[in-house]
Amino acid sequence: MKRLLTIGALVLVVAAGFADLLLPPDLGRLQGASVVVEDRAGRLLRPFASPDGTWRMGADPARVSPLYLSMLREMEDRRFGWHPGIDPLAMIRASVQMLARGRVVSGGSTLTMQLARLLTPKPRTLGAKLTEMARAVQLQMRLGRDGVLAGYLTLAPFGGALEGVRAASLAWFGREPDHLSPAQAALLVALPQSPERLRPDRNPVAAKAARDRVLDRAAQAGIIAADVAASAKDEALPVAMLDMPMVAPHLSSRLAAQASGTVVRTTIDGTLQRTAENMVETQSRFWPDNAEMAVMVVANDGRRVVVHVGSAQWRRCQIDLTRAMRSPGSTLKPFIYALAFDDLSLHPATLVVDSPRRFGTWMPRNFDQDSHGEMPVREALQRSLNVPAVQALELVGPARLATLLRQSGAELAFPPLAEPSLPLALGGVGMKLADLVMLYAGLGEDGRVRKLVTLEGQKPDSGTVLVGQAAARAVLRILEAAPAPPGVVSANVARRGRAIAFKTGTSYGFRDAWAIGVSKDYTVGVWVGRPDGVPRPGEYGLASAAPMLFQIFDQLPPESGARPMPAQPDHALYHGQPPLALARLRPPDDDGGPRERTQRPRLLFPLDGSEVEPIGAGIALMAQGGTPPLRWLADGRPLPLGAGFWQPEGPGFSRLTVVDSQGRQASATIRVVTQP
Repeated sequence: MKRLLTIGALVLVVAAGFADLLLPPDLGRLQGASVVVEDRAGRLLRPFASPDGTWRMGADPARVSPLYLSMLREMEDRRFGWHPGIDPLAMIRASVQMLARGRVVSGGSTLTMQLARLLTPKPRTLGAKLTEMARAVQLQMRLGRDGVLAGYLTLAPFGGALEGVRAASLAWFGREPDHLSPAQAALLVALPQSPERLRPDRNPVAAKAARDRVLDRAAQAGIIAADVAASAKDEALPVAMLDMPMVAPHLSSRLAAQASGTVVRTTIDGTLQRTAENMVETQSRFWPDNAEMAVMVVANDGRRVVVHVGSAQWRRCQIDLTRAMRSPGSTLKPFIYALAFDDLSLHPATLVVDSPRRFGTWMPRNFDQDSHGEMPVREALQRSLNVPAVQALELVGPARLATLLRQSGAELAFPPLAEPSLPLALGGVGMKLADLVMLYAGLGEDGRVRKLVTLEGQKPDSGTVLVGQAAARAVLRILEAAPAPPGVVSANVARRGRAIAFKTGTSYGFRDAWAIGVSKDYTVGVWVGRPDGVPRPGEYGLASAAPMLFQIFDQLPPESGARPMPAQPDHALYHGQPPLALARLRPPDDDGGPRERTQRPRLLFPLDGSEVEPIGAGIALMAQGGTPPLRWLADGRPLPLGAGFWQPEGPGFSRLTVVDSQGRQASATIRVVTQP
């Protein structure tokens, strides 16, 4: 018998070698593992069920408790790694015991044979057993010892929809399997022997007996001491499966849907993420009106998203509110002033009058419904006054601002065929928190805006220069001295060694409350509101969003140093008085004032209301007047600088706009027609 089994095993080894070439094993179940999303350190954020509804997470033996692995080998395959996939000695022992007692006393299956059965389950027949043995040798040759062990640790059943030791450890104990107590390790070794019959939530007596047998065997083998085994037997069994981890659920869900593999390593700092989620959830309990909060934290160096909170509670709101289009309120004002500083249209010390003024048919008012007289521009920005900001946007040009923001990567939502206009200064557009954070992080890098990065190892793009260094830093210095929110002494007080330039905003009707802050190393954004856009009277940015902004900053690591001053302060934006021409900002004269001395741009082709058929390179674009360079927009999307033709996507109505360097514009609505 012994000789026959040994010869049979050798024959199987040779046969498996040929079979591996002709009939390779089906590894589909291993390749269909669950997608797992991890933080930048490799810690689990959120797993997702595999396509067949199973929790099947890939397991690395190096990240599994050595105690569990020792118990597993003792119980299932003592000579694992020494045999070629089948263990002749174990088979001999099992055969002798069966002949002597007339029943199966111990199995001869190795871990490799069990993996073969898990990969392609079949009825338990003699033919299936022989096939399983051949496949085991084949798998051992193909995958090696570590590959076979990883495969078993990934596919072993643990009850219900749980497959693999990682999913089992998370579901039964709420922890990764890298550190397990003796009782936990023993239970996980026992469960695959009969995963449904031994489930501790359904049959605790049987589960405890099976666990204790593993503990006794481990003590006999010297894996654990006898007193340790005795103590482990008193440890309570889990009474129910736990929910799988769900950290950064909105970001994890989006990245998992885009994943090409089973492991997604993000830029998220898991510790900071959990802290922020707890803070946001705690705060949301005080809101009786189903309000939500979204938070983002970006490390300015590399534009890495280190915290992403899409809503206060995933189960209540699965909409990622960092990507929801909402009115930004006053949060665009810093960019208006930065462009004006960059253009030499304004200086931080330029005097501006905050008084009632009508802009066409529109008469904006301040948040406090009051006027505050003459003051420097820097104070008008710090106090977020509306009339000075609208005047500044007149200088910059709303179409130009919108074009530059779009070119920097921000998405702006206007009503169909609507042109950017002066209400843009006060939030007359839809924007995302993620885009606002991206833009503010650009101010932190001297005006260079880069796309945010969410995958570890991903490099930021080269970005787009929105404004120059001097203008960006001038705005940040102004915002560092902005009035602090309730409960905060000063934004510029050293908070763990950092100065914070921040801006708040409140949309019309108290629908959205914002706070965005920039330090040398980090940019933090907070949005508060209801997902359905219902007004929240009395809830505004400084009171509702800014306190959380500073609480989040307090959780961040200390700054690497102070923000350096520009090497050569440009345009005296940091020191001294403004040039005489910029000493005071006056409303334009009734006849158009100084800005109209140069003729506005005028469209020569195509004309407003015309029907145009594209020919060759497309529709010719012709304009005259204005201050160069002229920029063209088609349906609100900027065309390349210097474009002389526009190729429409198809027939229908479109709107073409030409904008000069002073922000003045001319537009035409045309109908594109094609020959049938």
